[in-house]
Order: sequence, then structure tokens, then C-alpha cells
Amino acid sequence: MKYVSIAVWAQEHGVSERTARNYCARGKIDGACLIGKTWSVPADATRPERTKKIRLTPLLQALRDQMEAKLKGGLYHRVQIDLTYNSNHIEGSRLTHDQTRYIFETNTIGVSDESINIDDIIETANHFRAIDFIITETEGKLTEHYIKTLHKIIKSGSSDERKEWFKVGEYKKLPNEVGGNDTSAPENVSRDIKALLREYNSKKKITFEDIIDFHQRFEAIHPFQDGNGRVGRLIMFRECLRNGFVPFIISDELKIFYYNGLRNWPEIKGYLMDTCLTAQDSFKLLLDKFRIEYDQRNSRT
Repeated sequence: MKYVSIAVWAQEHGVSERTARNYCARGKIDGACLIGKTWSVPADATRPERTKKIRLTPLLQALRDQMEAKLKGGLYHRVQIDLTYNSNHIEGSRLTHDQTRYIFETNTIGVSDESINIDDIIETANHFRAIDFIITETEGKLTEHYIKTLHKIIKSGSSDERKEWFKVGEYKKLPNEVGGNDTSAPENVSRDIKALLREYNSKKKITFEDIIDFHQRFEAIHPFQDGNGRVGRLIMFRECLRNGFVPFIISDELKIFYYNGLRNWPEIKGYLMDTCLTAQDSFKLLLDKFRIEYDQRNSRT
């Protein structure tokens, strides 16, 4: 990675050196490092966006309040278990819904007659932390740093972290494919993600379809060696919360329709959109059950 001095970076981005140094000191420039008394930053580092506070919907407020209170039996409790179980199960985890619930509620795995993959346990606990992260960190536009942080949370401590070629929290080093289709080459991932984020973040008002479109294109890039699906679905959930839409959980029962929708999205958007709306309808039933108000946008007619 090429680095430049803080003076050069500040001049290129139209800010004072003092402002640039403050960015570095507050961790707003990913990759910035202090050498002696001088900051150096990646040459391709972008200028941090001003953080704009979002309106807290009744749903987001409830999730934050219940998370802070460690409330059992509420919506936050259900989201942690259902989102973690289904997203992990889609990717091959063999933990049952009951085992997932037990880990969340007791921080133990319980007694089982069958062998359990340690990675399944670690990544389940990590996914709980990732959900807390997206509920808490909803201000600000999506960034590469945010996406890499999600990946780091999910994969930390797993057996993949011990592989030299697997970089937790960093983009893939080896080519991969998804569903038999080619994805972005490792050397192109950063460029492709930056372009996707630039286009997405430039929109004045994010629509529900924009969020689904971002997800499909993110999965097509497949930026990480593993964990792309889980990171992508967490981003969808977060972006729904951030933009005032009812979020949704892709259940294992919807898996085949979800994958079919991803594959056909460039030509026929209805497959994936219908699947996401079906999942959203199920989530609305949860909100009704827990008496949490929500916007009726994107409801089926």
C-alpha cells in the first residue's frame, strides 16, 4: 500500500493539515499511522463524511433500548437468535435454532450427543456481536472500513484466522466464485467496492430497491474469502434500519428463492424483490406482536 504525508493528503482533499491530523487522531482515516510525530495515510484514503444523525424510528429505538437493558423475550432477543441462526445456517452451520438460542441466552453450548464444529460456535457468538454493532452504528454512510469491521467481527477467532492466505477484516487474496459464477479478481476488489459505495452513497434518498440492488452487487463482487453472505445480509438489515424501512431476515426456507433472485437480479428484479418482501412481511408480524410501530412503505398491495 502506498502512503503519503499528511500535508500531501490534506492538500489533495482541500482541508487544512490540522483538520487532517484530527481525522487521523480520531480514527476517521482507515490505515493512517503515526510514525514518530508525523502522520502517514494511504494514498487512496478518502475524506471522511460528516456524520449526520438519523431519525430514530420506534423500531431502532426499541432495539437499542432492549439491547442496553439486556431485555429477554423481546424483539431484540428474537432478532439476535433468528437472524444469527438463519444467516449462519444458509452458509452451512449445523447448529440448530435451539442451540443458537441457548448460546445467546446462557453463553454456553449445552449438552449434545453429537459433535459440534467449534467454528460454528465461535461464528455464532461473533454474529451476536455483529448485530449489536449494526444496531449501534447506524449513523453515517457505508464505508470500506465499516464493511471490513463487520467481517473482522464475524470471522475473528475462527480457524480461518490461522490460515496465512486468509486475512480477517481484509479483502480476499485468492480468486473465488459464487454459484459457479466469476467474482471480482482480488486485485480489483477494492476498486469495485469503492465504485459501488460511491454510487450508492451519492443517492439523495435511498429506496428499498437501492438496498437490495447494493446487496446483489456486493455479493457479485464477493470481496472476502469467506463470510460474504453474512456480511451482506447484515448490511441490508442495517441499511433498512438507517433509512426507515422495515428490515427482514432471509430464512432457511427462503434460501433457494433468495439465491435464485440474486442470480437473476440483473435481468429480472422481481424474483429477489418478492423474496425480500415475503421476508419483510414475516418481520412485520413480529413488530405487530411486540406492538412496535413501523412505516408502511413497501407493504404489499
